Amino acid sequence: MSNTLYDQDFFAWANEQARLLRAGKLSDADIEHIAEEIESMGKAEKRELLSRLSVLLLHLLKWQFQPGRRGASREVTIRNQRRALARHLADNPSLKPKVPEALSDAYGDARGEAYAETGLPEDAFPATCPWTFEELMAEDFWPGQG
Repeated sequence: MSNTLYDQDFFAWANEQARLLRAGKLSDADIEHIAEEIESMGKAEKRELLSRLSVLLLHLLKWQFQPGRRGASREVTIRNQRRALARHLADNPSLKPKVPEALSDAYGDARGEAYAETGLPEDAFPATCPWTFEELMAEDFWPGQG
């Protein structure tokens, strides 16, 4: 029943599995699918890290390379992404060792988006991330200023 329920109605399957686990009925639970779903949740947390970093990097690139377009909206986006990243890492501290790899991947995405959104040539943006994670997260870090 669980395998077909898993395929036909995920919400109902999830609730049934939670009920079985709480009742201690592990032999009746769909262990294989439960394990897959838990792994998928972990991957989603890593994707969230990458997504937040990409948005932050995109806006920092636009901040630095389009100084005439700096404004409250861009500033708020940068501040919000910093706070969201800090919360995400506080909630998932085992992601911290993944930050260097995620930063590199996210920068590639952000650089491509910056090229598409700014109209500047792609080579106007550094080929690799010019900032450390600590710089990106610093409240007083605003590239190209000061």
